[in-house]
Amino acid sequence: MSRGPRISRDPFEIAIDDLSHDGRGVAHRDGKAVFVRGALPGERVIALQSARHRHFDEANAVQVLEASPDRVEPKCAHFGQCSGCVLQHLDADQQIQAKQRVLVENLQRIGHVAPERLLPPLSAARWGYRRKGRLSVRYVEKKGRTLVGFREDDPRFVADIRRCETVVPAIGLHIEALAQMIDRLDGKREIAQIEFIVGDAEAEGAAANGAGQGDGVVALVLRNLKPLTQADRDILIEFAKAHDFAIYLQPGGVDSVQPLWPEAGVALSFALRADGLRLAFEPLDFIQVNAGMNEKMIATALELLAPQPDQRILDLFCGLGNFTLPIARRVAQVVGVEGDAGLVARARANAQRNGIDNARFFATDLTSSLAYEPWLGENFDALLLDPPRSGAEAVLPQLPLKNIRRIVYVSCHPASLARDAGFLVRERGYTLRAAGVMDMFPHTAHVESIALFER
Repeated sequence: MSRGPRISRDPFEIAIDDLSHDGRGVAHRDGKAVFVRGALPGERVIALQSARHRHFDEANAVQVLEASPDRVEPKCAHFGQCSGCVLQHLDADQQIQAKQRVLVENLQRIGHVAPERLLPPLSAARWGYRRKGRLSVRYVEKKGRTLVGFREDDPRFVADIRRCETVVPAIGLHIEALAQMIDRLDGKREIAQIEFIVGDAEAEGAAANGAGQGDGVVALVLRNLKPLTQADRDILIEFAKAHDFAIYLQPGGVDSVQPLWPEAGVALSFALRADGLRLAFEPLDFIQVNAGMNEKMIATALELLAPQPDQRILDLFCGLGNFTLPIARRVAQVVGVEGDAGLVARARANAQRNGIDNARFFATDLTSSLAYEPWLGENFDALLLDPPRSGAEAVLPQLPLKNIRRIVYVSCHPASLARDAGFLVRERGYTLRAAGVMDMFPHTAHVESIALFER
Protein backbone atom coordinates (compact mmCIF):
# COMPACT_ATOMS: atom_id res chain seq x y z
CA MET A 1 0.00 0.00 0.00
CA SER A 2 1.36 3.43 -0.98
CA ARG A 3 2.06 5.78 1.92
CA GLY A 4 2.71 8.89 -0.20
CA PRO A 5 5.89 10.94 -0.45
CA ARG A 6 8.23 10.76 2.55
CA ILE A 7 8.38 13.97 4.61
CA SER A 8 11.80 14.93 5.92
CA ARG A 9 11.98 15.65 9.64
CA ASP A 10 15.27 17.54 9.37
CA PRO A 11 15.06 21.33 9.85
CA PHE A 12 16.54 23.43 7.06
CA GLU A 13 17.48 27.05 6.49
CA ILE A 14 15.84 28.92 3.63
CA ALA A 15 15.46 32.46 2.25
CA ILE A 16 11.96 33.81 1.57
CA ASP A 17 11.44 35.60 -1.74
CA ASP A 18 7.74 36.43 -1.90
CA LEU A 19 4.32 36.13 -0.26
CA SER A 20 1.72 33.72 -1.66
CA HIS A 21 -1.95 34.55 -2.17
CA ASP A 22 -2.80 32.62 1.01
CA GLY A 23 -0.27 34.45 3.19
CA ARG A 24 2.63 31.99 3.20
CA GLY A 25 6.23 32.83 2.40
CA VAL A 26 7.44 31.63 -1.00
CA ALA A 27 10.94 30.16 -1.29
CA HIS A 28 12.84 27.73 -3.50
CA ARG A 29 14.89 24.73 -2.45
CA ASP A 30 16.78 22.57 -4.93
CA GLY A 31 14.79 24.19 -7.73
CA LYS A 32 11.43 23.40 -6.13
CA ALA A 33 8.96 25.92 -4.71
CA VAL A 34 8.39 25.78 -0.96
CA PHE A 35 5.46 27.52 0.76
CA VAL A 36 6.48 28.40 4.32
CA ARG A 37 3.80 29.20 6.86
CA GLY A 38 4.74 32.02 9.23
CA ALA A 39 7.52 33.47 7.04
CA LEU A 40 7.69 36.83 5.27
CA PRO A 41 9.52 38.09 2.16
CA GLY A 42 13.14 39.07 2.82
CA GLU A 43 13.52 36.75 5.80
CA ARG A 44 15.81 33.81 6.45
CA VAL A 45 14.16 31.15 8.57
CA ILE A 46 14.63 27.66 9.91
CA ALA A 47 11.75 25.56 8.61
CA LEU A 48 10.33 22.06 8.96
CA GLN A 49 8.67 20.32 6.05
CA SER A 50 4.95 19.67 6.61
CA ALA A 51 3.90 18.28 3.23
CA ARG A 52 5.52 17.14 0.03
CA HIS A 53 4.00 17.32 -3.45
CA ARG A 54 5.23 16.73 -6.97
CA HIS A 55 5.67 20.39 -7.91
CA PHE A 56 5.99 22.10 -4.52
CA ASP A 57 6.55 21.46 -0.84
CA GLU A 58 5.02 22.95 2.29
CA ALA A 59 6.78 23.89 5.52
CA ASN A 60 6.40 25.75 8.79
CA ALA A 61 8.83 28.39 10.02
CA VAL A 62 10.16 27.35 13.44
CA GLN A 63 12.79 30.09 13.89
CA VAL A 64 13.36 33.47 12.26
CA LEU A 65 17.06 34.08 11.68
CA GLU A 66 16.75 37.38 9.81
CA ALA A 67 13.43 39.19 10.32
CA SER A 68 11.68 41.42 7.82
CA PRO A 69 11.31 45.07 8.88
CA ASP A 70 7.59 44.56 8.26
CA ARG A 71 7.30 41.80 10.85
CA VAL A 72 5.24 42.70 13.94
CA GLU A 73 4.28 40.86 17.11
CA PRO A 74 0.93 39.10 16.59
CA LYS A 75 -1.76 40.45 18.90
CA CYS A 76 -3.51 37.10 19.32
CA ALA A 77 -2.06 34.51 21.67
CA HIS A 78 -3.40 31.77 19.38
CA PHE A 79 -1.67 32.95 16.21
CA GLY A 80 -0.08 30.02 14.41
CA GLN A 81 -2.54 27.55 15.88
CA CYS A 82 -5.82 29.01 14.64
CA SER A 83 -6.18 29.37 10.86
CA GLY A 84 -8.66 32.25 11.14
CA CYS A 85 -5.86 34.84 10.72
CA VAL A 86 -2.62 34.08 8.88
CA LEU A 87 -1.14 37.57 8.51
CA GLN A 88 -1.02 38.95 12.04
CA HIS A 89 2.79 38.86 11.93
CA LEU A 90 2.82 41.31 8.98
CA ASP A 91 2.38 45.07 9.46
CA ALA A 92 -1.26 45.97 8.72
CA ASP A 93 -0.39 48.55 6.04
CA GLN A 94 1.81 45.99 4.32
CA GLN A 95 -1.00 43.43 4.46
CA ILE A 96 -3.26 45.61 2.34
CA GLN A 97 -0.42 46.37 -0.07
CA ALA A 98 0.17 42.62 -0.45
CA LYS A 99 -3.52 42.15 -1.23
CA GLN A 100 -3.32 44.88 -3.87
CA ARG A 101 -0.47 42.98 -5.50
CA VAL A 102 -2.53 39.77 -5.46
CA LEU A 103 -5.37 41.60 -7.23
CA VAL A 104 -3.12 43.08 -9.92
CA GLU A 105 -1.35 39.76 -10.47
CA ASN A 106 -4.67 37.93 -10.89
CA LEU A 107 -5.97 40.52 -13.35
CA GLN A 108 -2.82 40.21 -15.45
CA ARG A 109 -2.30 36.45 -15.23
CA ILE A 110 -5.91 35.24 -15.47
CA GLY A 111 -7.79 38.08 -17.17
CA HIS A 112 -4.87 39.42 -19.25
CA VAL A 113 -6.03 42.92 -18.34
CA ALA A 114 -4.66 45.79 -16.28
CA PRO A 115 -6.58 48.70 -14.75
CA GLU A 116 -5.86 52.18 -16.07
CA ARG A 117 -5.48 53.28 -12.46
CA LEU A 118 -5.24 51.64 -9.07
CA LEU A 119 -7.66 52.86 -6.43
CA PRO A 120 -6.17 53.65 -3.02
CA PRO A 121 -6.69 50.63 -0.73
CA LEU A 122 -9.60 51.00 1.67
CA SER A 123 -9.34 50.00 5.31
CA ALA A 124 -11.42 50.42 8.45
CA ALA A 125 -11.36 48.69 11.86
CA ARG A 126 -8.59 46.11 12.02
CA TRP A 127 -9.41 44.50 15.36
CA GLY A 128 -12.75 43.47 16.84
CA TYR A 129 -14.43 44.02 13.47
CA ARG A 130 -15.97 40.67 12.62
CA ARG A 131 -19.72 40.82 13.27
CA LYS A 132 -20.69 37.58 11.50
CA GLY A 133 -19.06 34.17 11.40
CA ARG A 134 -19.17 30.50 12.28
CA LEU A 135 -17.44 28.85 15.23
CA SER A 136 -16.79 25.13 15.19
CA VAL A 137 -17.66 23.12 18.30
CA ARG A 138 -16.18 19.78 19.29
CA TYR A 139 -16.02 17.81 22.52
CA VAL A 140 -12.51 16.31 22.65
CA GLU A 141 -12.35 13.14 24.70
CA LYS A 142 -8.57 13.33 25.25
CA LYS A 143 -8.84 16.85 26.65
CA GLY A 144 -12.03 16.08 28.54
CA ARG A 145 -13.64 19.34 27.46
CA THR A 146 -15.31 21.20 24.64
CA LEU A 147 -13.40 23.35 22.15
CA VAL A 148 -15.09 26.33 20.52
CA GLY A 149 -13.24 28.26 17.82
CA PHE A 150 -12.12 28.37 14.24
CA ARG A 151 -10.33 25.49 12.55
CA GLU A 152 -6.62 24.82 12.80
CA ASP A 153 -4.44 24.79 9.69
CA ASP A 154 -5.44 21.12 9.48
CA PRO A 155 -9.23 21.54 9.10
CA ARG A 156 -9.90 18.26 10.90
CA PHE A 157 -9.14 19.98 14.20
CA VAL A 158 -10.78 22.84 16.11
CA ALA A 159 -8.29 25.37 17.47
CA ASP A 160 -8.13 25.46 21.26
CA ILE A 161 -8.64 29.20 21.81
CA ARG A 162 -9.76 31.35 24.72
CA ARG A 163 -10.59 34.57 22.85
CA CYS A 164 -10.49 36.04 19.36
CA GLU A 165 -9.11 39.50 18.64
CA THR A 166 -10.80 39.95 15.25
CA VAL A 167 -14.34 39.02 16.32
CA VAL A 168 -16.41 41.81 17.88
CA PRO A 169 -15.52 41.96 21.60
CA ALA A 170 -19.05 41.04 22.69
CA ILE A 171 -18.29 37.54 21.37
CA GLY A 172 -14.52 37.43 20.92
CA LEU A 173 -13.84 38.01 24.62
CA HIS A 174 -16.32 35.34 25.72
CA ILE A 175 -15.30 32.31 23.67
CA GLU A 176 -13.86 30.52 26.70
CA ALA A 177 -17.07 31.16 28.65
CA LEU A 178 -19.04 29.86 25.68
CA ALA A 179 -16.99 26.65 25.60
CA GLN A 180 -17.39 26.16 29.36
CA MET A 181 -21.14 26.60 29.04
CA ILE A 182 -21.35 24.00 26.23
CA ASP A 183 -19.33 21.67 28.46
CA ARG A 184 -22.15 21.72 31.02
CA LEU A 185 -24.70 20.41 28.52
CA ASP A 186 -25.74 16.76 28.46
CA GLY A 187 -25.92 17.21 24.70
CA LYS A 188 -22.49 18.82 24.30
CA ARG A 189 -21.49 16.19 21.75
CA GLU A 190 -24.51 17.13 19.65
CA ILE A 191 -23.57 20.80 19.16
CA ALA A 192 -21.70 21.00 15.84
CA GLN A 193 -21.26 24.73 15.33
CA ILE A 194 -22.34 28.16 16.49
CA GLU A 195 -23.14 30.93 14.03
CA PHE A 196 -22.83 34.44 15.42
CA ILE A 197 -24.14 37.70 14.07
CA VAL A 198 -24.33 41.18 15.56
CA GLY A 199 -26.73 43.97 14.70
CA ASP A 200 -26.56 47.64 15.61
CA ALA A 201 -28.58 48.85 18.56
CA GLU A 202 -31.52 50.95 17.40
CA ALA A 203 -32.64 54.13 19.10
CA GLU A 204 -34.95 52.26 21.43
CA GLY A 205 -31.97 50.14 22.55
CA ALA A 206 -31.20 46.47 22.45
CA ALA A 207 -32.59 45.99 25.93
CA ALA A 208 -36.10 46.41 24.56
CA ASN A 209 -35.57 43.16 22.66
CA GLY A 210 -34.31 41.34 25.71
CA ALA A 211 -30.80 41.01 24.29
CA GLY A 212 -28.03 43.45 23.56
CA GLN A 213 -24.38 44.22 24.07
CA GLY A 214 -24.10 47.94 24.66
CA ASP A 215 -23.90 49.11 21.08
CA GLY A 216 -25.14 45.96 19.38
CA VAL A 217 -27.57 43.06 19.44
CA VAL A 218 -25.83 39.67 19.59
CA ALA A 219 -27.47 36.51 18.26
CA LEU A 220 -26.03 32.99 18.44
CA VAL A 221 -27.44 30.10 16.41
CA LEU A 222 -26.50 26.69 17.81
CA ARG A 223 -26.58 23.79 15.34
CA ASN A 224 -27.92 20.99 17.53
CA LEU A 225 -27.85 17.60 15.82
CA LYS A 226 -30.33 16.13 18.30
CA PRO A 227 -33.08 17.69 20.45
CA LEU A 228 -31.79 19.20 23.69
CA THR A 229 -33.16 18.33 27.10
CA GLN A 230 -35.04 20.92 29.12
CA ALA A 231 -32.08 21.04 31.52
CA ASP A 232 -29.78 21.93 28.63
CA ARG A 233 -32.20 24.54 27.37
CA ASP A 234 -32.29 26.07 30.85
CA ILE A 235 -28.46 26.29 30.89
CA LEU A 236 -28.50 28.04 27.51
CA ILE A 237 -31.12 30.53 28.67
CA GLU A 238 -29.16 31.21 31.86
CA PHE A 239 -26.03 31.89 29.75
CA ALA A 240 -27.96 34.11 27.33
CA LYS A 241 -29.31 36.23 30.17
CA ALA A 242 -25.91 36.50 31.88
CA HIS A 243 -24.16 37.68 28.69
CA ASP A 244 -27.08 39.59 27.17
CA PHE A 245 -27.20 37.32 24.10
CA ALA A 246 -30.09 36.03 22.03
CA ILE A 247 -29.87 32.28 21.40
CA TYR A 248 -31.47 30.34 18.57
CA LEU A 249 -31.45 26.59 17.91
CA GLN A 250 -31.09 24.97 14.49
CA PRO A 251 -31.96 21.26 14.61
CA GLY A 252 -32.18 20.92 10.82
CA GLY A 253 -31.88 23.11 7.73
CA VAL A 254 -31.99 26.89 7.55
CA ASP A 255 -35.77 26.88 7.87
CA SER A 256 -35.58 25.03 11.20
CA VAL A 257 -34.04 27.97 13.12
CA GLN A 258 -36.16 28.88 16.14
CA PRO A 259 -35.51 31.34 18.99
CA LEU A 260 -34.80 29.86 22.41
CA TRP A 261 -34.35 33.14 24.29
CA PRO A 262 -35.94 35.60 24.09
CA GLU A 263 -38.90 33.46 23.10
CA ALA A 264 -39.93 35.91 20.38
CA GLY A 265 -36.38 36.34 19.07
CA VAL A 266 -34.71 39.70 18.53
CA ALA A 267 -34.87 42.40 15.91
CA LEU A 268 -31.54 42.54 14.06
CA SER A 269 -30.53 45.44 11.81
CA PHE A 270 -27.63 47.65 10.81
CA ALA A 271 -27.43 51.30 9.83
CA LEU A 272 -26.05 52.89 6.68
CA ARG A 273 -25.50 56.28 8.21
CA ALA A 274 -24.56 58.26 5.10
CA ASP A 275 -28.03 57.69 3.65
CA GLY A 276 -30.04 57.46 6.85
CA LEU A 277 -30.95 53.85 6.11
CA ARG A 278 -31.51 50.87 8.38
CA LEU A 279 -31.55 47.33 7.01
CA ALA A 280 -33.16 44.49 8.96
CA PHE A 281 -31.90 40.91 8.68
CA GLU A 282 -32.38 37.42 10.14
CA PRO A 283 -29.77 35.48 12.17
CA LEU A 284 -28.46 33.38 9.26
CA ASP A 285 -28.64 36.08 6.57
CA PHE A 286 -25.57 37.25 4.69
CA ILE A 287 -24.29 40.66 5.75
CA GLN A 288 -20.84 42.20 5.24
CA VAL A 289 -18.70 41.24 8.22
CA ASN A 290 -16.96 44.58 8.75
CA ALA A 291 -19.46 47.38 9.41
CA GLY A 292 -17.07 50.29 8.92
CA MET A 293 -15.60 48.77 5.77
CA ASN A 294 -19.10 48.16 4.42
CA GLU A 295 -19.96 51.86 4.61
CA LYS A 296 -16.69 52.82 2.91
CA MET A 297 -17.28 50.19 0.24
CA ILE A 298 -20.75 51.53 -0.51
CA ALA A 299 -19.43 55.10 -0.73
CA THR A 300 -16.69 54.00 -3.16
CA ALA A 301 -19.14 51.98 -5.26
CA LEU A 302 -21.46 54.98 -5.53
CA GLU A 303 -18.58 57.26 -6.48
CA LEU A 304 -17.52 54.89 -9.26
CA LEU A 305 -21.06 54.21 -10.43
CA ALA A 306 -21.85 57.96 -10.52
CA PRO A 307 -25.65 57.43 -10.54
CA GLN A 308 -27.76 60.24 -12.01
CA PRO A 309 -31.34 61.27 -11.08
CA ASP A 310 -32.77 60.17 -14.46
CA GLN A 311 -31.03 56.79 -14.61
CA ARG A 312 -32.20 53.19 -14.15
CA ILE A 313 -29.67 50.93 -12.43
CA LEU A 314 -29.48 47.12 -12.23
CA ASP A 315 -28.06 45.59 -9.02
CA LEU A 316 -27.27 41.87 -9.31
CA PHE A 317 -26.67 39.61 -6.28
CA CYS A 318 -28.34 42.36 -4.26
CA GLY A 319 -28.94 40.47 -1.01
CA LEU A 320 -30.78 42.57 1.59
CA GLY A 321 -30.41 45.72 -0.52
CA ASN A 322 -27.01 46.76 0.85
CA PHE A 323 -26.19 48.63 -2.39
CA THR A 324 -29.69 48.79 -3.88
CA LEU A 325 -31.23 51.11 -1.33
CA PRO A 326 -28.40 53.68 -1.28
CA ILE A 327 -28.56 53.68 -5.10
CA ALA A 328 -32.32 54.23 -4.93
CA ARG A 329 -31.74 57.51 -3.10
CA ARG A 330 -29.97 58.83 -6.20
CA VAL A 331 -31.74 57.49 -9.31
CA ALA A 332 -35.12 57.23 -11.00
CA GLN A 333 -35.34 53.48 -10.46
CA VAL A 334 -33.19 50.57 -9.35
CA VAL A 335 -33.86 46.85 -9.84
CA GLY A 336 -32.28 44.38 -7.42
CA VAL A 337 -31.94 40.69 -8.28
CA GLU A 338 -30.97 37.95 -5.83
CA GLY A 339 -31.14 34.15 -5.81
CA ASP A 340 -32.20 33.75 -2.17
CA ALA A 341 -35.96 34.35 -1.95
CA GLY A 342 -35.72 35.07 1.78
CA LEU A 343 -33.18 37.84 1.20
CA VAL A 344 -35.40 39.28 -1.54
CA ALA A 345 -38.32 39.40 0.88
CA ARG A 346 -36.14 41.19 3.41
CA ALA A 347 -34.91 43.62 0.73
CA ARG A 348 -38.49 44.54 -0.17
CA ALA A 349 -39.34 45.01 3.49
CA ASN A 350 -36.23 47.15 3.96
CA ALA A 351 -37.25 49.38 1.05
CA GLN A 352 -40.70 49.84 2.57
CA ARG A 353 -39.27 50.43 6.04
CA ASN A 354 -37.03 53.20 4.68
CA GLY A 355 -39.76 54.85 2.61
CA ILE A 356 -38.21 53.86 -0.74
CA ASP A 357 -40.68 53.26 -3.56
CA ASN A 358 -38.39 53.28 -6.61
CA ALA A 359 -36.67 49.95 -5.90
CA ARG A 360 -38.01 46.67 -7.32
CA PHE A 361 -36.69 43.26 -6.37
CA PHE A 362 -36.73 39.86 -8.09
CA ALA A 363 -35.81 36.38 -6.85
CA THR A 364 -33.79 34.81 -9.66
CA ASP A 365 -31.15 32.11 -9.79
CA LEU A 366 -28.32 34.04 -11.44
CA THR A 367 -26.38 30.85 -12.18
CA SER A 368 -29.05 29.48 -14.53
CA SER A 369 -30.88 30.57 -17.69
CA LEU A 370 -32.44 34.05 -17.55
CA ALA A 371 -34.43 33.63 -20.77
CA TYR A 372 -37.83 34.22 -19.17
CA GLU A 373 -36.93 36.78 -16.54
CA PRO A 374 -39.11 39.93 -16.90
CA TRP A 375 -36.40 42.34 -15.74
CA LEU A 376 -33.91 41.14 -18.36
CA GLY A 377 -35.68 42.98 -21.18
CA GLU A 378 -35.67 46.33 -19.42
CA ASN A 379 -33.24 49.10 -20.28
CA PHE A 380 -30.57 50.03 -17.75
CA ASP A 381 -27.93 52.73 -17.78
CA ALA A 382 -25.49 51.09 -15.39
CA LEU A 383 -24.87 47.83 -13.57
CA LEU A 384 -23.57 46.97 -10.11
CA LEU A 385 -22.86 43.39 -9.16
CA ASP A 386 -21.54 41.77 -5.99
CA PRO A 387 -21.35 38.03 -6.74
CA PRO A 388 -20.18 35.19 -4.49
CA ARG A 389 -16.70 33.66 -4.80
CA SER A 390 -17.65 31.88 -8.02
CA GLY A 391 -18.13 35.24 -9.71
CA ALA A 392 -20.55 36.24 -12.46
CA GLU A 393 -19.46 33.88 -15.24
CA ALA A 394 -22.97 32.48 -15.75
CA VAL A 395 -24.89 35.76 -15.77
CA LEU A 396 -22.65 38.18 -17.70
CA PRO A 397 -22.99 36.51 -21.13
CA GLN A 398 -26.79 36.59 -20.79
CA LEU A 399 -27.08 40.32 -20.07
CA PRO A 400 -27.99 42.80 -22.81
CA LEU A 401 -25.03 45.07 -22.09
CA LYS A 402 -25.36 47.25 -25.19
CA ASN A 403 -26.85 50.26 -23.36
CA ILE A 404 -24.96 49.77 -20.11
CA ARG A 405 -22.09 52.23 -20.20
CA ARG A 406 -20.71 51.63 -16.73
CA ILE A 407 -20.26 48.52 -14.57
CA VAL A 408 -19.09 48.43 -10.95
CA TYR A 409 -18.02 44.95 -9.91
CA VAL A 410 -17.55 44.19 -6.18
CA SER A 411 -15.61 40.97 -5.70
CA CYS A 412 -14.71 38.67 -2.82
CA HIS A 413 -12.36 36.51 -4.96
CA PRO A 414 -9.73 38.11 -7.21
CA ALA A 415 -9.42 35.09 -9.53
CA SER A 416 -13.11 35.13 -10.49
CA LEU A 417 -13.03 38.91 -10.91
CA ALA A 418 -10.00 38.56 -13.19
CA ARG A 419 -11.74 35.93 -15.31
CA ASP A 420 -14.88 38.06 -15.63
CA ALA A 421 -12.81 41.17 -16.33
CA GLY A 422 -11.21 39.38 -19.26
CA PHE A 423 -14.65 38.58 -20.65
CA LEU A 424 -15.94 42.13 -20.28
CA VAL A 425 -12.85 43.65 -21.90
CA ARG A 426 -12.25 41.18 -24.74
CA GLU A 427 -15.78 39.99 -25.47
CA ARG A 428 -17.93 43.00 -24.64
CA GLY A 429 -15.69 45.95 -25.44
CA TYR A 430 -15.33 47.47 -21.97
CA THR A 431 -12.24 49.15 -20.56
CA LEU A 432 -11.07 48.41 -17.04
CA ARG A 433 -10.82 51.97 -15.80
CA ALA A 434 -9.95 51.34 -12.16
CA ALA A 435 -9.55 48.61 -9.56
CA GLY A 436 -8.48 48.38 -5.95
CA VAL A 437 -8.73 46.34 -2.77
CA MET A 438 -10.79 46.78 0.38
CA ASP A 439 -9.60 45.26 3.65
CA MET A 440 -12.86 43.65 4.68
CA PHE A 441 -10.98 40.89 6.57
CA PRO A 442 -7.79 42.35 8.14
CA HIS A 443 -5.10 39.85 9.20
CA THR A 444 -6.48 37.20 6.85
CA ALA A 445 -5.46 36.44 3.26
CA HIS A 446 -8.99 37.16 2.03
CA VAL A 447 -8.97 39.75 -0.78
CA GLU A 448 -12.06 41.91 -1.33
CA SER A 449 -11.87 44.26 -4.31
CA ILE A 450 -13.83 46.65 -6.50
CA ALA A 451 -13.48 47.47 -10.19
CA LEU A 452 -14.94 49.95 -12.66
CA PHE A 453 -15.59 49.06 -16.31
CA GLU A 454 -16.66 51.59 -18.95
CA ARG A 455 -17.34 51.46 -22.65
